[in-house]
Amino acid sequence: MDEQNQPDVPAGTPADPEKERLALLSQQGYQYIRENMIEEARACFLEVLEAEPDNNYALVGMGDLERKGRNFDAAVRFYQECLEHFPENNYALFGLAESYRSMKQFNRAVEVWEKYLKHDSENVTVLTRVADAYRKARILPRSRELYQQVLELEPDNNYALIGMGHLHYDFHEYKTALVYWERMYEKAGENVDIRVLTSLGNCHRKMKTFNQGIEYFEKALEREPGNFFALYGLADCYRGMQKPDQSLLYWQRILESDPGNKVILTRIGDALRALDDLVAAEDYYRRALNVQYDSYAILGLAIIHRKKKQHDEAIRALENLLESDPENGRAVLELSGCYEDQRRIPEALAVLQSFTQRTRNPGRMVQRRIADLKAGL
Repeated sequence: MDEQNQPDVPAGTPADPEKERLALLSQQGYQYIRENMIEEARACFLEVLEAEPDNNYALVGMGDLERKGRNFDAAVRFYQECLEHFPENNYALFGLAESYRSMKQFNRAVEVWEKYLKHDSENVTVLTRVADAYRKARILPRSRELYQQVLELEPDNNYALIGMGHLHYDFHEYKTALVYWERMYEKAGENVDIRVLTSLGNCHRKMKTFNQGIEYFEKALEREPGNFFALYGLADCYRGMQKPDQSLLYWQRILESDPGNKVILTRIGDALRALDDLVAAEDYYRRALNVQYDSYAILGLAIIHRKKKQHDEAIRALENLLESDPENGRAVLELSGCYEDQRRIPEALAVLQSFTQRTRNPGRMVQRRIADLKAGL
């Protein structure tokens, strides 16, 4: 249990020396937890439970010890045993919900948090955690309601502002997400958490307002030169601005600290291909594939084959890619382009038309290409 949420253990009365002894042992156990003296705390609680197996303070204490050691299954058992005897014990409810949250069992965590809130409906710490759990469980209306409840109690609560930002970001409502993260930035200024800077940058990256995104990512990089999210954001912004030479600088900086990252290897291949350095691009695509299969690397190699007029190899690669990813619109356009390069227009058209029949949303590029090919027949 978090230190501020540990229960006050009442002392026994002088008329009951055994109760007094057990109460003192429990108090000592919690003091040992605060001092990170785990085995000493365990000995205290086990001695209490040996004398009194349903002692709620010792059961919660053992749960806290196991949770502190990340033994969440064991922690759950102690908290549940306490709740069998004391169903409304807030400390056991708190620990049980936290254990489920740590195990990413968000639906279970939510169920326990809701029981807790019946007894302590204005606990801001709990409200934000319940809202987080609902957000991760994709129960959005309740998540939003709880974050707003926190902001009514504490208008500048960082956890609620971050949560509301993530809630809207996850559902592509980037302008609304910006409102909450900008509030944090305005409040904290240059001392703002670096994650707020990268979140603001990511909103602008998704909205394609790349110049504004770059400003935030650069601020983050000034604070932490090796920050992955800032480097990735800058690289991707420059990629979106069609500046492959700039994006390449940041992709390569990421690769220095993570040489086996297949996504970054593929992105470097894309940048080199855009710069028409096909030999180096092919090398990076193959390095990515040596790490793990990657459809973007396969697509990149196929595009290189097409540029080199190696159409048979390109067609073979694209057909294999479409077998595993039949709704890949870029691959279909490239395959159609290979046939068109060879003046095999009926086959180019057939590939696109087949794609529209099996795909709900083929995209404007595919529809436009079909219209152009039909016009040229």
